[in-house]
Amino acid sequence: MADRYRPKPAVQQAREGNPSKTRIREGVIAPRAILTEPDWTEVFTHSPDDATENANARCRAVASAEWRRLVPVLEITAGIGEVDYSTVKDACVCVARIDQTERDLSTRGLLVTAERGTVKNGAATIAAQYRSQLSRYIRELGLSPSSRTAIVSPELDDDDTDIWD
Repeated sequence: MADRYRPKPAVQQAREGNPSKTRIREGVIAPRAILTEPDWTEVFTHSPDDATENANARCRAVASAEWRRLVPVLEITAGIGEVDYSTVKDACVCVARIDQTERDLSTRGLLVTAERGTVKNGAATIAAQYRSQLSRYIRELGLSPSSRTAIVSPELDDDDTDIWD
């Protein structure tokens, strides 16, 4: 179900048509741009510790794969621009961190032994927080099935000269 309190993005409003002829504010429409993939070594830096470096290398690979998967879709569907760069980058970081925490949960388990006995693995909490943030990015970027159903493509009509048809 679409969020009735959230206005439609300008690109969506232009794509669906504007039968009420309400003015689409130019300040809302971001100029389209082809986003270049960020240097993931700035986010997931190199580390002298082998375990940390292996985790960071995997995060770089996962984030890069997610970038290559998302950006072409968003360029077509959402008309992303340079202003959306950090949002898309953060979404890719979230996916990489979720992968990292899930690998930790698979390796060490949901419960770990600590100073005070057996406790919940902290990676479970971190994964939940990243998933919560990622779901917001997915909704904002129109990447979920429910957010895509709110986007209605205009119907092609052979005779659209008469407004009463």
